[in-house]
Amino acid sequence: MGANHSGRKQSFDENGEVDFDHFQILRAIGKGSFGKVCIVQKKDTKKMFAMKYMNKSMCIRKDAVRNVLKEQEILQQLEHPFLVNLWFTFQDEEDMFMVVDLLLGGDLRYHIQQGVKFDAERVKMYLCEIALALDYLNAHRIIHRDIKPDNILLDEEGHVHITDFNIATVLQEGCLATSMSGTKPYMAPEILHTASADSKGYSFPVDWWSLGVCAYEMLRGKRPYDIHSNSSIGDIMHLYQATHPHYPSSWNPALSDLIRQLLALDPQQRLPSLAAICKHPFMSDADWDAILNMKIKPSFVPPKDHLNCDPTFELEEMIIEAKPLHKKKKRLAKQSSKGKDIDEEMQAQLDSLNAEFKVYNREKPNKKETTKSSETKEEVRMEDGNTNQEVEGGITTSSIDTPVPLTENTCDQQEEQQQQQQQQQLEEPQEQQQQQQQQPSAPSGSNKQTELPTVQQ
Repeated sequence: MGANHSGRKQSFDENGEVDFDHFQILRAIGKGSFGKVCIVQKKDTKKMFAMKYMNKSMCIRKDAVRNVLKEQEILQQLEHPFLVNLWFTFQDEEDMFMVVDLLLGGDLRYHIQQGVKFDAERVKMYLCEIALALDYLNAHRIIHRDIKPDNILLDEEGHVHITDFNIATVLQEGCLATSMSGTKPYMAPEILHTASADSKGYSFPVDWWSLGVCAYEMLRGKRPYDIHSNSSIGDIMHLYQATHPHYPSSWNPALSDLIRQLLALDPQQRLPSLAAICKHPFMSDADWDAILNMKIKPSFVPPKDHLNCDPTFELEEMIIEAKPLHKKKKRLAKQSSKGKDIDEEMQAQLDSLNAEFKVYNREKPNKKETTKSSETKEEVRMEDGNTNQEVEGGITTSSIDTPVPLTENTCDQQEEQQQQQQQQQLEEPQEQQQQQQQQPSAPSGSNKQTELPTVQQ
């Protein structure tokens, strides 16, 4: 490419903050409601990444800004071999950018749709790798809430990685999540129970239920329950009580039993952790250290002669997209010369977003994330906002079922009310001391979709 000629003037500042000019756009490989996912190459190191970009105005109109910023904050605190890890975040006038690991093996949804056969050993490997990732997230008090085939990506060697933390939440000690968040066919019963007045909330076991649904779907090509994004909560709850998943006699009996325990309707009876998975007979010969260090070669290696995703994404970017990424620099220069044509309310929200956005660079771990705001960012609340996201957190996309967003308070509301009543009975000095002790510490910490995921925390 001409951009690589040695005689050409450098198009980016090597010593400056990483931004759009530091990357060469190669091709589009995914899309969502606010932007697309592209393969990019960092010009100085020649490393390949996936770049996910989200249109700011669109995020504001759909009330999705808080989810996008929260996802970035969570990912900045994480690094694990079976996650899609974040490398850079930056912004320009139009978009917010997330640069993440490039995984070219496609997502599990794509391979299920291609009719790929999943045998017991292959499913076992995926279960182990995802279980290790979930255990890592649980240790950081993170519930993903949208584990599904669309959000499980394969690398070129066949290992799996969890992506899309757009509706993830961070639980404080002693608290429960209470919003209906996730993708209906993969949502645990206790999440659906949040629609009732007597619900106490839910915790980490919901992700293990979703893992059970994924394992069943890989083996059988369909989900254990006939649930879709338009299924009502009442119909789903009736389905859980009136029907039971069928486990074919041809399946490995130990694997069937493991999936059955992952799909226990009562979270107290469910396999809720890596420790519980390790003790199951089906995992008796699993070498967990070798799996964590990727020393075991997967039985399935994705094809390398083509991209494992929908090829129409690139055509849409080149032909249909109103604001194609490869023409961004020229478009922004033209807009700058003409001046902005944005109403005052939208401009105020854009200014607020720009100030709150954090720049991140994993290549400079000792350098603190920069922010255009001089104030310390407000502590992350256990809320997801009202968003129906479609932009994927990795590199490929599919659209079969979409996640559904709602709203929630993460701590048990009854416990919170009791605390408030106790505080009112204390004398003023004691009350001030109690309030200081209860100040929450900031927890550590967008896109594809198949069924409507639910948000709101």
